[in-house]
Amino acid sequence: MFWKRMFGKKPAAEQTAPEQEPEQLQEQQQEEQHEQSVEEEQQKSSGFFKRLVSGLEKTKQQFVSKVEQITTGRKVDESLFEELEEVLIQADCGVTTAMFLVDQLRDRAREEKITAAEELRKVLMEEMVALLEKNAAPLKTPEESPYVIMVVGVNGAGKTTTIAKLAYRFKQENAKVLLAAGDTFRAGAIEQLGVWAQRLNVDLIAHQEGADPAAVAFDAVNAAKARGSDVLILDTAGRLQTKVNLMSELAKVHRVVQRELGRDLDEVLLVVDATTGQNALSQGKIFAEAVPLTGIALTKLDGTAKGGIVLALANELDLAVKLVGVGEQYEDLQDFDARSFAAALFGETQE
Repeated sequence: MFWKRMFGKKPAAEQTAPEQEPEQLQEQQQEEQHEQSVEEEQQKSSGFFKRLVSGLEKTKQQFVSKVEQITTGRKVDESLFEELEEVLIQADCGVTTAMFLVDQLRDRAREEKITAAEELRKVLMEEMVALLEKNAAPLKTPEESPYVIMVVGVNGAGKTTTIAKLAYRFKQENAKVLLAAGDTFRAGAIEQLGVWAQRLNVDLIAHQEGADPAAVAFDAVNAAKARGSDVLILDTAGRLQTKVNLMSELAKVHRVVQRELGRDLDEVLLVVDATTGQNALSQGKIFAEAVPLTGIALTKLDGTAKGGIVLALANELDLAVKLVGVGEQYEDLQDFDARSFAAALFGETQE
């Protein structure tokens, strides 16, 4: 599936297989395992797409249904473009992104001589996909061990749950995972991450409440090296009400991890709650001041009617939306795919 070969851990079935098996039988088993893996991935992908369709239902009713209403039985004119812009803004695409998309529609309508408003629906979908794919990128492929992810975001955005889902994902790849409780100031944050670590049967590095987050990061990196961990996921504080202190702390933590690793971190993920709408955009800009963000993990997409924030984040922050969550289960955090998102939103079938 994901990075099993790169983490160098063989499934138990492979570990116990007799070394003296005939080469032909080994090849047959490998082929069967590959086919089974592909089939499992297809089933998971299909299941997640269904959950994505369900999760985007509120946005679909708020956004796509209005697009259909104002484009039915009309000709393409300036008043139509103005109405489309308003609908995009209401779906939390943001003024900048809404204007950009409508300008693209105007250009396409003129170049392709589109006169029937219904034809603009497909064009809008295509332009949304193009916007989302502009900076699209999956999680970075592991090149060195430990693979380090620093997770940032405001309190309540879903950082801890996202960390747990990521840890589960890597565990499924037979990776040895280490978590670090770097949010040392929020009451209960260390205990909460500890509960997840226990459930997932992964190690946790933690200090006492109120400890220096940079000290936690220092110990975590060195513990990951000493224990031969494949993956280190570091939690951080998210107290925006103390913006200056928070930014200073995050920058310090990042420097410490970078110094102890002797290289850049693999990922610095911003966890954003989709239900916060345009606040998510301002949060992204603030965190980008402190640390070099590499991507976004968008949570709670199933709880909002304003899923257009995905477009605003991708367009205005110039960051890839790498992960999207549409539920509470471990498997409900998946790689973000622009075409699947647009297909689910517009009620298209997945290819």
